[in-house]
Amino acid sequence: MSALPGSAEGTAVTGLDSSPVEPAAADLPPLTEQVRLEAREIIARYPQPRSALLPMLHLVQSHQGYVSPEGVALCAEELGLTKAEVGAVATFYTMYKRRPTGRHLVSVCTNTLCSVLGGQRIFDALSADLGVHHDETAADGSVTLEHAECLAACDYAPVVTVDYEFYDQQDVESARALVAALRRGEKPHPTRGAPLTDFRGISRQLAGFDQYGGADARAAAIDAEGSIGPTLAGLRLAAERGESAPPLPGRPPAEDAEPAGTEPRETTRPSGRTGETPEEEAADARVASADTPAERAGAAQTHPDKGAEYGQPRGRQRAGTENPPAAEPATGTSPPVSPSPNPPRADGKA
Repeated sequence: MSALPGSAEGTAVTGLDSSPVEPAAADLPPLTEQVRLEAREIIARYPQPRSALLPMLHLVQSHQGYVSPEGVALCAEELGLTKAEVGAVATFYTMYKRRPTGRHLVSVCTNTLCSVLGGQRIFDALSADLGVHHDETAADGSVTLEHAECLAACDYAPVVTVDYEFYDQQDVESARALVAALRRGEKPHPTRGAPLTDFRGISRQLAGFDQYGGADARAAAIDAEGSIGPTLAGLRLAAERGESAPPLPGRPPAEDAEPAGTEPRETTRPSGRTGETPEEEAADARVASADTPAERAGAAQTHPDKGAEYGQPRGRQRAGTENPPAAEPATGTSPPVSPSPNPPRADGKA
C-alpha cells in the first residue's frame, strides 16, 4: 500500500483511522450539562464504568456530529481515563468520526461481491457528484461519503447504507438519485428497516437513547416493513424442488424426538448416586447428551464447574488451565521420599 498513514486512501484500505482529530469549529454546539447527565446514565448501566465508553462516544457524536476534543475530554473525565485511552478507542473504530460529519453518512460497500457487481462504480460516481473522496463531506454539509469494507448483506449486493440503514441492490443511477434526494432534504425510505433520520439521530440510538421522540414513532420504526426476498431465495427454491437439509448426525428421527420445550429423556434428571449436587449432575448430563460441538459448548458455558472437563469425574481438570490441587494437610509424619532415579555425582557432573 503506497498511501501514507492517516490519508483517506490509507483509511479506506486498512479500515483504521490514524488521522488526527480535527479542531473544533467555531460554531460547534457545546456539550452541555445535560450531555454529562446522559453520559452518567450510560455509565450506570454497566458493572465496570469504562465499559460505557463505546456508547458514550456515540452520545458525543449525536450532539456534535463527530468525536471532538471536547467529547474526548468529557468521556475521560467521567470514566477516570486518560484522553489518550479514550482517543485510542475512538481512532480504532471507524464508526467514530474524527472530523465533522454531514447531515447524512453514505457508505458504499466496495468489498469483493459488491465491487464485482458495481460497488466501486457507484462510489466513483458519487465521489464525482459530491466532489469528495473517502471520509470527506460535501461543501453544503449534506453528505459524508465513505468506502465500507463489507456491510454484511452480500445477498443484496451492491449495497449502500445511509446512516446505517440499508438501500439494497443499487446501481449507479439509483445511488445517484438517492444522494440527490438526500441533498434536497428528502429522506427516501430504506429498502428494509426503520425510517431514515440522520447521522446524529442514529448516533443517539446507538448510545441507547430514543431518537424518534415517542413510543408511537418508535414502534412504527421497529415494525417498518422491508423486503427480504434475496435472503429467502434459497428457501423458496428448496420448497419448489422438494429439497431439505440432511439430518444432523446422531439426532433421533423426527417421530422419536421429544416434544418442543420438554427435557430430553433421562439426560437432565439427577440420579442422586454420583455424590454431586443435582445441579452438577444435570449439567453433566446436558453436556454428555449434546449432539453437536455448538450444543456442547453452550451446555458447558452454563455448567457450575466451568473450567473442568465437563462430564468427566471431578478433579480431572483441563491440562494447563486450572490450579494444581492443594497439598494434603500435615499429619505429623512425613511419607518416605523416593530416591531420585538420577542422584547427583560426587564430582558434580550431571
